[in-house]
Amino acid sequence: MELAQVRLLVTDFAACYRFYADVLGLKPQSGATNGPYEKFSPATGSAGIALQDRAMMADVLGELGDDATGHRSLVVLRVDDLDAYCAQLAERGATLLHGPAPMTDRMRVAHLKDPEGNLVELQQWLLLHG
Repeated sequence: MELAQVRLLVTDFAACYRFYADVLGLKPQSGATNGPYEKFSPATGSAGIALQDRAMMADVLGELGDDATGHRSLVVLRVDDLDAYCAQLAERGATLLHGPAPMTDRMRVAHLKDPEGNLVELQQWLLLHG
């Protein structure tokens, strides 16, 4: 397992983008100043901080609101075999909120919560055949 990123679910995406890029000086991956997603990389290390529009995650889980009383962060863990890992989690008593299911054409995900209610996303990157 590899820590992929810490993702913050935000309502004012543009303001948060400016803070992480301009104030903290982190390097944006794509330059998507208005979202709905952007990853910022530190000068060293492989994991980064990502911003995601709260409404985008609301569509996936069907439970998050647009206001700041909803979830504010999402721990993302990358796994090689999402189905096998989710089966192992179920054996350990975990309850999935969503998935395993496609998130994009390149990624499948599953979501669950930790005991405090923090969201955890498990992701498996897919190989594109072209």
